[in-house]
Amino acid sequence: MKKIAIIATGGTIAGSGHMGKTTNYKAGTLSVENILASIPDIKSEFDISLFPLLSVDSNEMNITHWIALKKKIDEISSEFDGIVITHGTDTIEETAYFLTLTINTDKPVVLTGAMRPATATSADGPFNLWQAIHLAGSSLSYGQGVLALFSSTIYSARDIQKISNYKIDAFEKANTALGFMKDDEIFFSSRQMKKHTTSSIFSSMDLSHLPEVDIVPYYAGADSYLLHTGAKGIVVMGTGSGNFSMKWKKEIETLQKEGKFFVRSSRVIDGIVFGDEVFDPHHIMIPSLTLSPYKARILLMLGLAYTNDLDKLKEIFVQY
Repeated sequence: MKKIAIIATGGTIAGSGHMGKTTNYKAGTLSVENILASIPDIKSEFDISLFPLLSVDSNEMNITHWIALKKKIDEISSEFDGIVITHGTDTIEETAYFLTLTINTDKPVVLTGAMRPATATSADGPFNLWQAIHLAGSSLSYGQGVLALFSSTIYSARDIQKISNYKIDAFEKANTALGFMKDDEIFFSSRQMKKHTTSSIFSSMDLSHLPEVDIVPYYAGADSYLLHTGAKGIVVMGTGSGNFSMKWKKEIETLQKEGKFFVRSSRVIDGIVFGDEVFDPHHIMIPSLTLSPYKARILLMLGLAYTNDLDKLKEIFVQY
């Protein structure tokens, strides 16, 4: 019997509200034990241990929580065949990416959650959790990096992105899903080729002091004073292919000379930002490639904890 650890952090999957209703609920009020009770025979298939680490709405998640999760995973991974993390959906993609860059194990780690609270009619949490446990217990998941499981779809932590705030099938893949599940059957169709987990330079680093990185959105007529955040790094969420005004470009050139680091990203959901000889002739900005602004922020934080060399940071964005 496979040994599975479930680390609970709260979220809608553990939320409760008016019986049968899908709205106006409070996240993180129920225990995972309550949810497991609604999954028939799961404890006869797996040896499950529960670790109630947090009980919060995912909008309360922060870097301190991420580091606590990473440490807990590293601490217990040798004792289990796989780990499942229950998490709120609003920021699950950020937590997943941080973990896939920093945990020091190749064993399966799967994040899941729910769009409907546990007290709703046809709550989606129990089925997602049931599938996530099977995914974490499968040898097929070994070495795949941190995964996420929603609505029978397997996502990589790097590429998962929330695209809906009301459908139970609320996630999309920036490039493609890694695979799918038919009940408890697992079908992988691709692998994450970017560096992660034990191949990541960040998995063995002391992460207690990460440099501050902000995300600054560009919009028509935005004033360049927005770039003065005080952070060491700034991810500019530009339009289109990571574009913004000439005024912003000049301000970025000035701030970069003062020791700031900038990543060009895009507010477009399905896009890619390359280096641009015309837009950035002095090559002072780091292109985010296929990373969302939110994940680019995480990688820049970790990157700046590792090096202040601009060329090395650019290579990190290519590799991760």
